[in-house]
Amino acid sequence: MATELYSPGAVRINASKFDHKTLNEKIRAVGGDCTITGCLGERFIAAGMSEGHIDIEGTPGNALGAYLNGAAITVHGNAQDAVGDTMNDGEIIIHGSIGDAAGYAMRGGRIYVRGDAGYRAGIHMKEYKEKRPVMVIGGKCGSFLGEYQAGGIIIVLGLTDDSRRIVSNFPGTGMHGGVMYLRSDCDGVRFPKNVTARLATDEDMVEVESVIADYCERFDLDVDEILDAPFTKVAPDSKNPYKQMYVAN
Repeated sequence: MATELYSPGAVRINASKFDHKTLNEKIRAVGGDCTITGCLGERFIAAGMSEGHIDIEGTPGNALGAYLNGAAITVHGNAQDAVGDTMNDGEIIIHGSIGDAAGYAMRGGRIYVRGDAGYRAGIHMKEYKEKRPVMVIGGKCGSFLGEYQAGGIIIVLGLTDDSRRIVSNFPGTGMHGGVMYLRSDCDGVRFPKNVTARLATDEDMVEVESVIADYCERFDLDVDEILDAPFTKVAPDSKNPYKQMYVAN
């Protein structure tokens, strides 16, 4: 079922009345669920928060959910750059599109985007033991997807009618850990020499089917229809000398 616009009983805060610092102070003072209305570019919303569900109507500014540590954020619109910057745990759901550098240095939690992502989504994503971040982009991505990725899972579904490739140039540049799954045969996509890109097998897809099912539930999509398409698995080349330096076993 798609996420409801407002959490029942949540405190409502009109962002248009406050600067971003005061707005964040009020969000923290609630200490639980809240709904933000009139949002237009306010930065750092819910940064570092460990609990509560923040519903946002409008367009939050840069670093939404930076250092998030367990709280949940739902945006009923678009979001700007650096969504989930260095987030450690929790969930960010975006019903529109996002800007550049989403999930920068992300080390836990999940980011689900219904629309497109800009450049450098998933840059420096990492994982350690049970901490394995996940980012799913429903539309398409700009260049340098997964740049220097060291861990985690990035999934791009390409659910849009435009004629662009599912990802622009140089996905996986410097990638030395983690994995990407692109819902496409990726014909014409230029991959760097440090990665391997091949059609995913049924065994590969077991890893991501539950993630895609969860994503589809959030946005009221048909999981069987999405899975009934080829996926390309992108992973670091086994000869990559940096892999063992940066990826914890």
